[in-house]
Amino acid sequence: MLARHHDPIVAIATAPGRGAVGIVRVSGRGLDTLVQALCGRALKPREATYLPFRDAQGQAIDQGLALFFPGPHSYTGEDVLELQAHGGPVVLQLLLARCLEAGAALEAATGQPCLPGLRVAQPGEFTERAFLNDKIDLAQAEAIADLIDASTEAAARSASRSLTGAFSAEIHALRDALIHLRMLVEATLDFPEEEIDFLRKADARGQLFQLEQTLAQVMQRARQGALLREGIKVVIAGQPNAGKSSLLNALAGAELAIVTPIAGTTRDKVQETIQIEGVPLHVIDTAGLRDSDDEVERIGIARAWDAIAAADAVLFLHDLARWDAFEYRAADADIESALGQKLLSSVPVIDVWNKVDCVPSALPPQAAGRAAVHLSARTGEGLDALRRILLEVAGWQSAPEGVYIARARHVQALGSVQAHLAQAAAQLDARGPALDLLAEELRLAQNALSTITGEFTSDDLLGVIFSSFCIGK
Repeated sequence: MLARHHDPIVAIATAPGRGAVGIVRVSGRGLDTLVQALCGRALKPREATYLPFRDAQGQAIDQGLALFFPGPHSYTGEDVLELQAHGGPVVLQLLLARCLEAGAALEAATGQPCLPGLRVAQPGEFTERAFLNDKIDLAQAEAIADLIDASTEAAARSASRSLTGAFSAEIHALRDALIHLRMLVEATLDFPEEEIDFLRKADARGQLFQLEQTLAQVMQRARQGALLREGIKVVIAGQPNAGKSSLLNALAGAELAIVTPIAGTTRDKVQETIQIEGVPLHVIDTAGLRDSDDEVERIGIARAWDAIAAADAVLFLHDLARWDAFEYRAADADIESALGQKLLSSVPVIDVWNKVDCVPSALPPQAAGRAAVHLSARTGEGLDALRRILLEVAGWQSAPEGVYIARARHVQALGSVQAHLAQAAAQLDARGPALDLLAEELRLAQNALSTITGEFTSDDLLGVIFSSFCIGK
């Protein structure tokens, strides 16, 4: 632990603004004297006590509930005091100031190190202490933030499963199997004079294969969990008046973008997050792609191409009502060529043929190897088919109950584990395997796995993770 981890901390634990109830939370070691100073009496552990909260002169700031959780039986593993008052911003700031004042007064009066430097907590510091004091692991700590930030019901339920330890349990099971395999390899290295082939007798290759199979299953669920958390960025692109803004409004179920028959109405990006089967999709409507002499429109078109370049998927919108015009098809071909230059080959492009209500018989050929859908943004025909295609493109499968929330770093760590196990398998399959290299690959695999739960990680990573939390959590 760093020196700051030993300081007692205090913060307002409820969201900014006015509310029915507001909470000021204190965490640290040896808070009994602070409890006495703030509440005027000792508190029974884990029992709510209704009393006045007074300032240094004895005047009541407010009346509310005080709860004391002696460590280690608390959220942070330290002594925790919660003052629940009325949720006015001024009241809570007065309580916060009173806590800091009482802490400073006690330190000056007693000269004891029990309350050195009571200070305002940094973002995520309460949860960071819960992690450092082994109340939760790093994956569970991240799940707390993900539960708070969940944008869909499915994401919230998955984050809750991660918080209860479902994801961590699978990581620990993989780690235990990996440790057992490492033990066999190390035994073979330690006793080279023995004629018994420990690895073959213990079926090390079979154990490694089973480990790889289990890892693949965990990776699949982690990818689904990361998709629930992150979603995908979908950009609607096409010529002016193809119906891009109408499509955004139809997908969102609201009039978000202005729709007119005038070409070039959309000058800037309009973004809305929608959900399909609980998966968040960040849909971006962009300016129509064409050559323009209008300076403002040119800026909008440049921003459209920037959004396309950063997309996870592109909806290339075609106007069936104008498809017979040679000029229109030529302009679409130019956009097609530009998309090929701007996008990575891994970014899917979906052809969306709009206005089937105007030209129901027009069915242009589908591009080879590319998904396509015919729809009407005005009537809603074909929208369900587009939603299904978007889920397929995102890689979403029917949400099983066992999906847990995950982050991109978790998927990346599991990918590293998979790569090291593949190298280990190659060593085992080789004639005269280099056991020291095999042992090293298994060690690196375990280290990569341990970064998920925080058993093997850096202070820099912890700083990045916990700084994204709100203050007071």
